[in-house]
Amino acid sequence: MIINIEQLNKQPLLILSVCFILGILLQDQLPLDKMMIYMVSAGCFVIFILYFLNSYFLHKAKAILLGLMFFGAGIILHFFNTFSSGNLSVPQNAAVFFKISKKLNSTEKNKKYEAVIRAGKEYFNAILYIPKTNKELDFGHYYKADAYVSKTKSPQYTFQFDYAKYLKRKNIEYQCYISSNILSAERTDLNLNERIQQRRIEILQKIDNVEMSSKTREFLKGIILADRTEMDSGTVEDFNRSGMVHLLAISGTHIVVIFGMFYFLLTRFSPLRLRKYAVISSISFIWLFAAFIGFGNSVMRSCIMLTVYFVYVLLQRKPDLLHSLSLSVMIILVADTQQLFDVGFQLSFLAVLGIFWLNQPLLKYFPRQEGYFKKLIINTITISISAQLATLPLVLYYFHQFSLVSVPANILIVPFSEILIVFSFFMTLLIGLKIDFTWINFVYDESIRILLNLIHWFSERDMLFYSNIAMNIAEVISLSLIVYALRPLLLNINFKNLIRIVAMVMVFCMIRIGFNIFENQKEEIVFHDFNKAKVISVKKGSKACFWIGENSDKKKILKFIAGPYCSSRRIRIMEIKTFPQTAEKVVYDGKIYDLK
Repeated sequence: MIINIEQLNKQPLLILSVCFILGILLQDQLPLDKMMIYMVSAGCFVIFILYFLNSYFLHKAKAILLGLMFFGAGIILHFFNTFSSGNLSVPQNAAVFFKISKKLNSTEKNKKYEAVIRAGKEYFNAILYIPKTNKELDFGHYYKADAYVSKTKSPQYTFQFDYAKYLKRKNIEYQCYISSNILSAERTDLNLNERIQQRRIEILQKIDNVEMSSKTREFLKGIILADRTEMDSGTVEDFNRSGMVHLLAISGTHIVVIFGMFYFLLTRFSPLRLRKYAVISSISFIWLFAAFIGFGNSVMRSCIMLTVYFVYVLLQRKPDLLHSLSLSVMIILVADTQQLFDVGFQLSFLAVLGIFWLNQPLLKYFPRQEGYFKKLIINTITISISAQLATLPLVLYYFHQFSLVSVPANILIVPFSEILIVFSFFMTLLIGLKIDFTWINFVYDESIRILLNLIHWFSERDMLFYSNIAMNIAEVISLSLIVYALRPLLLNINFKNLIRIVAMVMVFCMIRIGFNIFENQKEEIVFHDFNKAKVISVKKGSKACFWIGENSDKKKILKFIAGPYCSSRRIRIMEIKTFPQTAEKVVYDGKIYDLK
């Protein structure tokens, strides 16, 4: 990207954010050592000094120098934010003392937490596993137990999700398994954040005791308190397949609705001259709410953007979406550069960029928006299409699946999301205050039952759901350029813009066909270890056969082994065969393969 003064005057924060991000990416992929970091720091300091000197040459080069300084700042901050393994002497079996720092999604057998652990004289962060039969842990206690401690390991093959790398970005490299009794002692040294999180856990526990169906309770905890840790896998799968998972993730819609609810109440009970204080009070409340639910990426982005927007309004200046978006990116990444590699962070900001880039051009092709309901429906359609088009390349790259049913599902359900969020917030408030209205619980329970059944119906439209879609970085970039070029075409459908899009689509198809041909020429045999099971995959061209033990968990193997392998190797035809547990060899296509 060429940076000049004119561009910098139009969108300085956006350009500087891009420079900062490029610095983070460079340091992550080609890490510089400490000496080089000192040199980059010195260069940034020199640029900072030069920026304030008066010179014709420096005046012309200020935009470039400023971009280089932010590029260097990205390198420096990411160097200090990168976790380096310490030489810890942690025994595999040890008595550990710990406190929890975050609750994670439970597995079939265990509850999971992020915890700060002391084993002997060593302190370290770890993922903690305890049986589901054990009592829920909280922030108000220290704990002691006998545990098995192990370092996380990278997967066998590159097509598998690298959980060890993911944890390392969170400064975690150990997993701790506890199966024995856990002793506890009450804490007296809780900091402010831990007190807030403890209060959140208490409200979550109150929700668990309300007389509603378990799915309704888990939905309520997810949509308001950002807790999906105990939601059953079937419900999560329904939301994923229907493209409605954003309803559970606390995002811009939730923050705007909650802000609007409090702003409405405050303005109805305050004189006109105090309206600005109603804005300030409402902004303060959404930040308190964000702190209460744990400052997730989408929450932070939404709160910062909303705050910046209303600061512009209070200062009587024209709000700018890209300035707000860029500022929120900078604030989050300065606090923690590792957030750049979080999938939720990337999709959250891309969705907003997509809405900014495509929503207004799409509105041109719909009838004039007269009336609130008509405006709501049309905006829901265009915003859903814009966000999904913008995030499509990354969704295919990370998840290798896409559902065409997500557009009609969003169009039908999202218009009622405001009512749903307000109702859920009201229910949480009543439960937190221990106010029990049986009929309100019944109405809410039935409403959510209907919603979940509707989402389940959408998720079962298998003809509109595509999985195991291969996508690499080159294809992501090519597809993203097509999405970028849609705006000029939508604004002005002419021969030049149409030819540009057609050429880009042809380039994308050629890139994709080229990678398909290259991959389909390969043949390989791969031995996979999945828990204690052995899996063999035999690939010939675009076909693959998976051999699994007759008592193996086929569903999990499809999800964690076969699916990722097929999308990575661009497999079109897949079959699964079983062998007895006592088998020592497998015969496939006239060849013999050893299992030992």
